[in-house]
Amino acid sequence: MRVFVCEFVTGGGLRKGPLPPSLAREGLMMRDALVSDLLDLGVDVLMAHDDRTRAPYGAESVSVAPGDSVWRLWADLASACDVAWVVAPETGGLLAKLTRVVRDSGARVIGPDDETIRIASSKTLTASKLAAFVLTPPVWRPGEVPVDRAGPFVAKPDDGAGCEDTRMMTAAPTKTQLPKGHIVQPFVPGDAASLTVLRVEGRTRLLSANRQRIVVENGAFRFRGVGVAALEDRDGRFVAVAEAVVAALPGLSGIFGIDLVLGEDGPVVIEVNPRLTTAYAGLRDALGFNPAALVPPFSAAVCAPAAAPRHVEIAL
Repeated sequence: MRVFVCEFVTGGGLRKGPLPPSLAREGLMMRDALVSDLLDLGVDVLMAHDDRTRAPYGAESVSVAPGDSVWRLWADLASACDVAWVVAPETGGLLAKLTRVVRDSGARVIGPDDETIRIASSKTLTASKLAAFVLTPPVWRPGEVPVDRAGPFVAKPDDGAGCEDTRMMTAAPTKTQLPKGHIVQPFVPGDAASLTVLRVEGRTRLLSANRQRIVVENGAFRFRGVGVAALEDRDGRFVAVAEAVVAALPGLSGIFGIDLVLGEDGPVVIEVNPRLTTAYAGLRDALGFNPAALVPPFSAAVCAPAAAPRHVEIAL
């Protein structure tokens, strides 16, 4: 079996412009963890890499240089493979486009269907789907925040990923205070967390509950790392959240992430990441076995250890 692995940032997606060190670092961590897991399962891995980054160990990789048509290259590489596993930000429809290009090449794509990616790529659409199933904050357009709602508020791009351009505001912003495409939500006090979830063959499995390191600097949210499996699910509330999110978005598939705030009223779902997240970089060490072996068509007989997952810290 031959697998095309494409992590957008390190795979050449930003070759026409600057390569932010923080994004490259996160991308390399996810890419290298996934490639290592797949190679250990005995499959051949084919990739592309931005020529400003190092090539992945053990995989066949094509260097992407200035002037290269990276989307055409990705399509050609995917067409030479049986399976594709892609990771990209939702911003600007990039994850949706990459998934579509790879699927059109004929490769089997690991991940959600197109409609689920479309919904999860929009904070507004995600909230509308989740509201009947889990606690989730409302979404307003700038200038449409109810007059009786007190701050603070969070402003962010509707199609952004992670903490990208996410800011804290004490008062509700007007239409002219935010860029086009931004939305407003009430700030939810509590501890930042995330879930790494597996959805295959109609079954949902919580792989790890993670503590996120998020700080606010000069009004901007910054992601500083994640404690993989740092949280225990003694009362089953995290499993319940994972199952409820899948009920709201039944097209979710593969390994994906759910961002939460652990507030006074329980877990509040902030967004759904329909792809691998940074937590995957520490998932194998945390679980004690290869998580890629749980995903068809790579599924193997994996015996999870009886002990609870081990806490693995990833600093950025």
